[in-house]
Amino acid sequence: MSHQQIKPFNIIGISVRTTNEGGQAATDIPALWNRFMSEGIADRIQNKIDQSIYCIYTDYEKDHTKPYTTLIGCSVDQLDNTPAGMVGKNFAGGKYVHYTAKGYLSQGAVYNEWTKIWNTDLARTYTADFEVYGEKAQNPEDAAVDIFIAI
Repeated sequence: MSHQQIKPFNIIGISVRTTNEGGQAATDIPALWNRFMSEGIADRIQNKIDQSIYCIYTDYEKDHTKPYTTLIGCSVDQLDNTPAGMVGKNFAGGKYVHYTAKGYLSQGAVYNEWTKIWNTDLARTYTADFEVYGEKAQNPEDAAVDIFIAI
């Protein structure tokens, strides 16, 4: 865990409104990932800054126990060319705490790290928290996924 200042950034991708209540997010978020991968969403996004995939949690109704929006997409230099059926969103950046989830993606490495985060006493702002699936996340059996929590 380390503190970082994140600069403003833009994301284009697809989103779903969900909640952790009743396990709804455990259905909605994998379905969103499936759609992102099966429809080749990343390939349709222009002006990407890199090949990383971002999973952002934002528009929180209150905190992680209430409804929020999950957006899966790519970082872009501008939002002018947002494809039809996708959303483009600017994030303000700010102060973040950086965690790293390591291990098997299919065995819940990222979810397990989130469970730890939910049980901390971090003074979270609930503006935009995000995961970055970059080069270190390419091997799903030995992945490292960066998680950034707004504080």
